[in-house]
Amino acid sequence: MAFGKLFIGRKVRDLRESSKATQATFAERIGISTSYLNQIENNQRPVSAAVLLTLAENFKIDIGSMSGSDSDRLLSALTEALADPVFDAYSPSLQELKLVTQNAPGFAHALIASHQAYRRNSEQLASLDDHMVRTNAQSDPTPYEEVRDFFHFVDNYIPDLDLAAERLAASLGIPDREAALVLPNHLESRHGVRILRAEPGEDVLRRYDGASRALFLNPYSPASTRTFQMAFQVAALELETEIDAIIRRAKFRTHESGEICKIGLRNYFAGALSLPYQHFLAAAKNLRHDLELLATRFGASLEQVAHRLSTLQRPGVKGVPVFFARIDRAGNITKRHSAAKLQFARFGAACPLWNVHQAFETPGRIIRQLAQTPDGARYLSIATEIAKGSGGFNAPQRRYAIALGCEVAYAQDFVYADGIDLNNRLAFDPIGVSCRICERLNCVQRAVPPLKSKIAVDQNQRGALPYILR
Repeated sequence: MAFGKLFIGRKVRDLRESSKATQATFAERIGISTSYLNQIENNQRPVSAAVLLTLAENFKIDIGSMSGSDSDRLLSALTEALADPVFDAYSPSLQELKLVTQNAPGFAHALIASHQAYRRNSEQLASLDDHMVRTNAQSDPTPYEEVRDFFHFVDNYIPDLDLAAERLAASLGIPDREAALVLPNHLESRHGVRILRAEPGEDVLRRYDGASRALFLNPYSPASTRTFQMAFQVAALELETEIDAIIRRAKFRTHESGEICKIGLRNYFAGALSLPYQHFLAAAKNLRHDLELLATRFGASLEQVAHRLSTLQRPGVKGVPVFFARIDRAGNITKRHSAAKLQFARFGAACPLWNVHQAFETPGRIIRQLAQTPDGARYLSIATEIAKGSGGFNAPQRRYAIALGCEVAYAQDFVYADGIDLNNRLAFDPIGVSCRICERLNCVQRAVPPLKSKIAVDQNQRGALPYILR
């Protein structure tokens, strides 16, 4: 097994500190000198293959989690921030950015937060008058943005909740017994909570009345939604200590962020309980990630299945690294996560050449796309439209599309790769992350010029774009 030069000092230091070992004790345990360990932890020397294998053997860790670049998300966010014209005087090399994300991730997060505040204030200045700006401008990220970034930078995997959900699922017999049948009994026998129908006029998916110990569910919701809401209530009743501890460690800026994160963490537990890790991972492999078959086997929705696939990041037993996103008809990304190289833009809409937009044109179908990003990475992407609504003909429906994909190296693990020539480079559509940072010069779908490109205008000639990128 061959490894390139790995500068993973922060990971090694975190591993040593979690073991409550001094540098001398830790170095002796893995068979190296204290000075060598000190150089490794300060990224002055790379970790050799022998040391990496010793770490994996002695501490039962996944080599991939150590050698893989889990700073890709941070590197992508930092690169996008520094693409802003405000940094025109400074163009760091990729190596410089990697050193920052590896050696000083806290500094990288602070710079990204500062850029986010700068952009927000700039947008406010463009839309509000001077008085409103002076009195109402906010420099901090919104609670929603802060929680979104929390899940993004923990790789969308919460070990404490995932393991707790798996233990409870095993005790309840899920998935051999349907979650929709066992969860009502569990809520009533352990917590004295009855499952009742919400009144026809109530516009709710779930309403819990603590005084009467009753959980009211919308009778018009799909069975998968009702099951998920029951699992959510289990989290609220049984996992509050663990969830509160996670929120405290996250050190959110505001109480609102913590409350929003609490919903996200309960949702995470609900998905992990309905789709327990080991069972779901095995089924995903056996069924070659067929979303419809997985949804049927576990009594879940397509979105629940696709989202769960993006959380299979347990060290030592990881699933295929996928990207997952949910997009509305306006192109806004309302959910996103990527364990693959592809990282979604933090600002702006998704690339119009991505097949997720076509899903709205072909409701009820799963469409496939081979795509290549400007960095040369190639992907298999699938997308489908989802409609959510309840209450009959006159009730409004929410329509959006979900997308799931992987790097082409993993495509054979997906049933959706069948019948596609993955070796035909001409079959890959050129897509980008977002127009504001996409480097492609000749894209006919470009909405705005890239932030760091110069433009030229020829008054005597016009192509697909009214300007030329340089």
